[in-house]
Amino acid sequence: MRVRSALTALALSAAVTLASCQGSDVLNLAAEAPLPRDVINIMSAKGMTKSSPIMMRIFKEEEVLEVWKQTDTGRYDLVKTYEICAFSGDKGPKFQEGDRQSPEGFYFVNRNLLNPNSSYHLSFNLGFPNAFDQSHGRTGSFLMVHGDCSSRGCYAMTDEYITEIYAFARDALRGGRQNEFQVQAFPFRMTPENMATHRDSPHFDYWKMLKSGYDHFELTRTPPKVDVCERKYIFNQIPEDGEFQAAAECPQTTMPAPLAIAYNQLKQQHALQFERAVARLEGRPLDLSEGMTGLLDLPPTPVPQPEPLTPAEVMPTVGQPPEASVQPAPAVQPAAVQPAATQTTPSSEQSTPLTAITPGTAGPIIATSSASGITADVGTQAAPASSGVATATSTDTETLMPLPASRPLQ
Repeated sequence: MRVRSALTALALSAAVTLASCQGSDVLNLAAEAPLPRDVINIMSAKGMTKSSPIMMRIFKEEEVLEVWKQTDTGRYDLVKTYEICAFSGDKGPKFQEGDRQSPEGFYFVNRNLLNPNSSYHLSFNLGFPNAFDQSHGRTGSFLMVHGDCSSRGCYAMTDEYITEIYAFARDALRGGRQNEFQVQAFPFRMTPENMATHRDSPHFDYWKMLKSGYDHFELTRTPPKVDVCERKYIFNQIPEDGEFQAAAECPQTTMPAPLAIAYNQLKQQHALQFERAVARLEGRPLDLSEGMTGLLDLPPTPVPQPEPLTPAEVMPTVGQPPEASVQPAPAVQPAAVQPAATQTTPSSEQSTPLTAITPGTAGPIIATSSASGITADVGTQAAPASSGVATATSTDTETLMPLPASRPLQ
């Protein structure tokens, strides 16, 4: 018995010694685990590879993390949804170190923020506080997505799930087509109905700002360009002069015209759906403000729409480094729509019809760009043509022109 015990102790000692000598290899086994075959098959069917760029979305109320990847069209598609095992706090942003609140906002993760030797199996740092958080004096550190199903301000997954999520991040960042990927963290899916439900929250104004970024992705299926000025997020904007500074006044900005047409129409639709939801929740008739009565004939729920504008048509350089080569999708042929009486029709040799998803509209938005102007038809509603670039400014400081390359928020 003593001999057997001695041999067992010797074997354990040798194992510990071996582990200490080769510890990095042992610890990195999980970090190098390949994606499961079923995930590879899903990606292949959707026109993706392991190295295709990714982005992630987190929803607290639904307790899920989504992984999206870029397809061979240039747009992004959902690959897989993972249940969040635990997160700290409640719906709402993180304010200070120690409040045990999981952050909400737009964050960027590069290779330096991946941790293959995490105490929580595997992890990546969200990069909190970002420029927006810092401009508001928010504090906190080491806010992660990790394994071990235990959270103190982080988003915790099971070890099995974080192994897959980590593999998505690792393969995409090694692929050379993106230097960082975007993580969008929301309190809930930012639908008009959910916004109405949470309209009395002290965080409501903040959530309205997050919803703008959420809507931009829903329209384009491309991670939005994110910047901060006047201590607020702005999306898919380019300064005409100067640059964005988190705490400084916003410069005059512009937005690609087809995107602006789709986004402004979507805001109108969501405003109506929000009012309908509030009226229903409060048990009262719908009381529309002046200027919204023309939307009454539109359906209260989204209807199937054509494919969104392609990145090459709207924002060819957003969400990928200059060296990335993505073939634009073929032009989408929209369903037959009767042209409005006031719609102008540029020469077919100088124009290309573009189609954007607009949930809740009576018909697709058909935007035509040409040397002579830009026109739009929403169902039977037409926007006036311009001299090539729309210049109206909205309350979100949005004016319209083509968007050049710009690095996302750090």
